[in-house]
Amino acid sequence: MELGLRRSFRIFAPGSSLRRRVAYSLAVVRLILVPVIFLAVYYLFKMGLIVDQIVNVDAPVTTLAEQISVHMLDARRAERSYFLLRDPEYLTANQQAITQVKEILRQIRSLASEEQPSTEAALRNLTLYEQQLTDAVSLAREPGGTAVDRVQQVVQAYEKDLNDLLKQARRRSRAQLIDNLRSQVGAFDAQITSTMEAGDPTLRRVAPALQASSDLVLETAGELEKRSWGRVEHDHQEARQLLHRAEWVLIVVSGITLLLSVWISFVLPRQVVKPLLELKEAVDHAASGNYLIDFELRGQGEVVELAKSVRRLIAHLQQTV
Repeated sequence: MELGLRRSFRIFAPGSSLRRRVAYSLAVVRLILVPVIFLAVYYLFKMGLIVDQIVNVDAPVTTLAEQISVHMLDARRAERSYFLLRDPEYLTANQQAITQVKEILRQIRSLASEEQPSTEAALRNLTLYEQQLTDAVSLAREPGGTAVDRVQQVVQAYEKDLNDLLKQARRRSRAQLIDNLRSQVGAFDAQITSTMEAGDPTLRRVAPALQASSDLVLETAGELEKRSWGRVEHDHQEARQLLHRAEWVLIVVSGITLLLSVWISFVLPRQVVKPLLELKEAVDHAASGNYLIDFELRGQGEVVELAKSVRRLIAHLQQTV
């Protein structure tokens, strides 16, 4: 005898296989993390490029440009010392400094390709300076082309002025003494230059050219240093802005990802678990002795096949009873 009322159970299992739906659910949950990981890697990559540009290009170019100025000033100092004392060692020191400047310019050209026009211009001016220096040295070695005696007279007069200044040092303050020393050094340098140029008209024509070509090299080095330092500051500012933007973007994307993952964690398991709960309720209903059960099956896969088997079992039990 059949008891109770007839009940209908909906077994709605969208998709095909339960195994596939579970796999799809796990895949979707994992894919949600892709934007966060991708953005984090993207901003780290961008930050790495900026840091690499600063460390390996802009900062070294700035340092190398500073070294150009130092070595060029050393070359000019050795040049003046040679024309004053005619010691070949100063020519060697000048050549060594020029060689170092050339090597530094080549390093800058290899590090920063955008500075190639400036480095090429500096190398041309440096070559011009070497040629002018070679011509000046040749002229200075010719008979009658020196002014050593007049230079010695200027040096002797300079020594006498320094001795007189030191004798009066006790009666003057330290500040006055320093000012007098500076004035004496400046006057000595001017007298040496004018004496050398006055002693040889040809050398007088070459000296301004040497000064001009070396000044062009120093000017190029200063511009290189200024531009490189500007790029360092620009890259530093860009890195700060990128870091700030990365923080906000990752916060927003992480929040959206969290909300989406929470929503999916409720929706997908519900599609998987709800048919099983309906089937469990139908089995419990049959176990209580009420076999008046109808199944409304939709979809396919393991859950639907299980519901069909339960339906056949209940039908068999109903016929047996």
